[in-house]
Order: sequence, then structure tokens, then C-alpha cells
Amino acid sequence: MRTTIRIDDALYRATKLRAAASGRTVGELIEDALRAALAGRPAEEATAEPLPVFGGSGVMPGVDLADSRTINDLLDDDTPLVALR
Repeated sequence: MRTTIRIDDALYRATKLRAAASGRTVGELIEDALRAALAGRPAEEATAEPLPVFGGSGVMPGVDLADSRTINDLLDDDTPLVALR
């Protein structure tokens, strides 16, 4: 069925780019998104890259991560970052 809809210009440009990148038409991309929305699931499963994990002994004694002033003072100090680990 052919229909006319009004959508935000920036949203359309992003949709057009996504469609081109995936080798589909804008209509196909919108159809897939509508099917997913009506089925109650996300249109595309986002695959997040795994976060890097670093070893360490935790927070330095006396450092409260909720106190940004202390953290800024430590970072503004001339202490090398390696020493703060």
C-alpha cells in the first residue's frame, strides 16, 4: 500500500543513511521497524562492544568517588597517572 507520512527531516536523513548502509530501501527499513514495534520488540538488537577490564587494587585510600573535588584535586596534581592506579 502506498501512503504519505510526515517525519522529522533529521530522522529521515538518518533512516536514509541506515537503509543505504544495510542495502535496503527506506520503505523496507520502515516496514521492519514497524513490524518490530508492533511485535513489542526492538527493531534491531544492538550489539555493544565488550568493555575493557583492568586489574587493580581498587580506589586509593581516602578517595570518595562521589566527591568530584577530591578527584579533580588528584588529577590536577602533578602525580603521574600510573601512581594513581
